[in-house]
Amino acid sequence: MVDRVSLLEGLRHEMPIALGSYALPERGVGLVIIDEVNGFCTPGAGQLAPPAPDARIAAMVEETDRLARAFAARRWPLFVTLDTHEPDRPEPPYPPHCIRGTGEEKLVPQLAWLEDCPEATLLEKDCINTFVGAMEPANVRGAHGLFVNRFVDWVTVHDLRALVVVGICTDICVMDFVLTALSARNHRLLGELRDIVVYEPACSTYDLPREKALELGLPPTAAHPRELAHHFGLYAMAARGAILADRLEGLE
Repeated sequence: MVDRVSLLEGLRHEMPIALGSYALPERGVGLVIIDEVNGFCTPGAGQLAPPAPDARIAAMVEETDRLARAFAARRWPLFVTLDTHEPDRPEPPYPPHCIRGTGEEKLVPQLAWLEDCPEATLLEKDCINTFVGAMEPANVRGAHGLFVNRFVDWVTVHDLRALVVVGICTDICVMDFVLTALSARNHRLLGELRDIVVYEPACSTYDLPREKALELGLPPTAAHPRELAHHFGLYAMAARGAILADRLEGLE
């Protein structure tokens, strides 16, 4: 059996990341909350939910709630995604999850207040990548192949200069969104947006060690050791230009 602690230490040595403090601007900052729904966060709520209480995921939700309330109190905008799939359109290669009408697609109880928060824009998405999931056919008569993007509109309407991103999973939905948003920013699709900040204390991912995957009858390629995957996600986002933070200044 591989010593995962030593493997993680080696990964941190060979592929280091740097977490720091980020000073929030006084205006033009938004919070993006990725998929903190029952199907990923509430114990026993579905095939991709933790089977038992999970301290790391609980801490993520707690910190997200604190952060979201601070943003809402300042009337700063929030963009909240809910992984939501139709029964006949699952999301390969994962087992059916967050199917509309099951309750898995709903925000965890601690964050349910966001459904009625005037500062929050909620997006039901049917794919891993929030940027792609925010694309909708343009409501223009006779248009074909013309799309609008609700996330792009949200950024530009609020004239955002900085984004703080939190949620689950660090190396899947969070990473896909951040990498795409960075490219969109560089391509000047996001107005004056400058900083994309990943706030690590409010990010998490699931834990499926190789031996557990094999016990469940899954192939070894299904293995997903949490700490290694979390670090990889952070490294990949930083390598593309994201700012990694473990402290946010300006919410006192």
